[in-house]
Amino acid sequence: MSETTTPTVVIVPGLRDHVPDHWQTRLADQLDRVRTVPPLERDKLSCAARVAALDAVLTEIDGPVVLVAHSAGVMITVRWAQQSTRPVQGALLATPPDFETPLPDGYPSREELDANGWTPIPWRRLPFPSIVAASTTDPLAAYRRVSGMAEAWGSRLVDLGDVGHLNPASGYGDWPRAAELLRELVEDTTPAAAAPEATR
Repeated sequence: MSETTTPTVVIVPGLRDHVPDHWQTRLADQLDRVRTVPPLERDKLSCAARVAALDAVLTEIDGPVVLVAHSAGVMITVRWAQQSTRPVQGALLATPPDFETPLPDGYPSREELDANGWTPIPWRRLPFPSIVAASTTDPLAAYRRVSGMAEAWGSRLVDLGDVGHLNPASGYGDWPRAAELLRELVEDTTPAAAAPEATR
């Protein structure tokens, strides 16, 4: 794959931002063309501010882009897609949270999420191909709800099984399948090379 067609991978973290032992961080360390949305200095719980931060990163990148989002980063990505016309080659959306139901202790309350623009969950079809990687034991979202999100977004649903919230607390610093799913997404969405000239 040539330099001009190799997409830049943009990592979209969740509300905890950059975590050294998170699979997104480790995946980024393996990639040559990668950017990570930086943490906010203020308005850390503002959905609009996080969407703007993603947009700012994307405006600095020329050429194709593939997004890799986790947790609230999925909701940031989906909301960004509703208001931007910038083309995206595809997105890997891992374990989206259900912000319309109460989250476990230690996470923002439903009232805080409502006040900061995280609800309602967007249910519009995404304008680019995507994979939703779903856990059957995610404390932040029931599998049935995530399955419904994937269907509404037009995403391919991948059942990861018992992986909790797919974060270090669930035992996932390394997640080799991230690289595998990213590779599948890139291969499936990269335009075919021009056909060779017919033999004369």
